[in-house]
Amino acid sequence: MNREVALAHPGEILLKDWLEPLGISQYALAQAIGVPRRRINEIVRGQRAITADTATRLGAFFDVDAHGWLALQAHYDAEHARERLQEELLRIPRYDRLTSTRRTQERAPV
Repeated sequence: MNREVALAHPGEILLKDWLEPLGISQYALAQAIGVPRRRINEIVRGQRAITADTATRLGAFFDVDAHGWLALQAHYDAEHARERLQEELLRIPRYDRLTSTRRTQERAPV
């Protein structure tokens, strides 16, 4: 599947929807939540994932549920994995619960 609109990395969402509108620098955020500023910089550049540790800290700072940050990251990771594995996924047989057999015919693209 070729995506017409690029899926935003959670770091881009952090930057565009939180830091910039609130006037918070990456450095100020890193200092406030007790992480190296490099971590925040790599996250906003899409070079690092938001971990449970970082999500919990972001949740505390912004007074939001940490699960939201983790859900953004999980969705991003799953979509990229699905795109990367698309051809291989087509070759994986599906388990049929009704007949307890595997379907071996090829499936349509996911």
